[in-house]
Amino acid sequence: MSSVAAPVSSIEIDGSFGEGGGQILRTALSLAAVTSRPFRMTRIRARRSDPGLKPQHLRAVEAIAAVCRARVEGASLGSDNLLFEPGGIAPGDFRFDVGTAGSTSLILQTLMPPLARAGAASRVEIRGGTHVRWSPCFDYLRLHWLPFVRKIGLDAEIDMERAGFYPAGGGIVRATVRPGRALSPLRLRERGSLTRIRGISAVARLHVRIAERQRDQAAHRLAGRSPRFDCEVALMPSLSPGTMLLLLAEFERSQACFFALGERGKPAERVADEAVDELSDFLDGEGAVDSHLADQLVLLLALAPGTSELTTSRVTGHLVTNAEIVKRFLPVSIDVEGKLEGPGLVRIEGGGIP
Repeated sequence: MSSVAAPVSSIEIDGSFGEGGGQILRTALSLAAVTSRPFRMTRIRARRSDPGLKPQHLRAVEAIAAVCRARVEGASLGSDNLLFEPGGIAPGDFRFDVGTAGSTSLILQTLMPPLARAGAASRVEIRGGTHVRWSPCFDYLRLHWLPFVRKIGLDAEIDMERAGFYPAGGGIVRATVRPGRALSPLRLRERGSLTRIRGISAVARLHVRIAERQRDQAAHRLAGRSPRFDCEVALMPSLSPGTMLLLLAEFERSQACFFALGERGKPAERVADEAVDELSDFLDGEGAVDSHLADQLVLLLALAPGTSELTTSRVTGHLVTNAEIVKRFLPVSIDVEGKLEGPGLVRIEGGGIP
């Protein structure tokens, strides 16, 4: 007597839940592909002034759908309702174009967990914004996010051929993701002593003196705060002008990263001040990792069997919301201790992939 497996029920997600932004969608897409769990999301980005799917969110849907051969309903610009039914994950060579200055980094972070579960290596090229507001810039991924996810066990490499600033976008980033490595938990409760601050002050299609002013202002503001300060001045190829200052604080057992972007009419010194202010707040407070990284590591650590612990400088609504969405897809325990906007501890009892 043969048995027929019961259909997997669709997970219902209210996109206005908690922080109510695009990360809810991206986390759901990534975990749907990894777990083969379908979901329906309503009220997508309802807490934003421009709700519904924007180009970068739509490309994320299309990218994950291509990777896991999904059936999708509601994938159109402005849609606030999406049904996503994943199939099997397939490795390959993928190319996606956001078509605007929408973030390539956020799409790349969404793609990597499912591609790490594919049967062979995959290569991805994404065109769009690489250094834009409200998202991690490419250099943040390369210097900060990627070293941590490699410690967890994700085997990936990324590079950037061309930067993409607002409004032209047109940046080109590439990634290679290899499957097969087992994921491991992380324990980062203490950061240890500060050993060095290093940075990148970069400009695109602007005079190098602007980058030097950003570097000099950061050096002035951080004088005496670190045993060592090194800041590289760089010229980046791009279709439109832009500037960036990134600061990476290295500790005995961890690191933290902050950056700021220039814009028309914004002095180079103000760009530097924004990055230094965020870094200084972190140095004056507690936590082994910065608040953005804590949020970004939750998904992968939930997939790693065992106990992970992270102390973060700031518990954000983004972190709490992301943790709740992860628990909708995985049989894991995620506890976030601490008050919103204060220091906290994230404890994850990962159960692996069901």
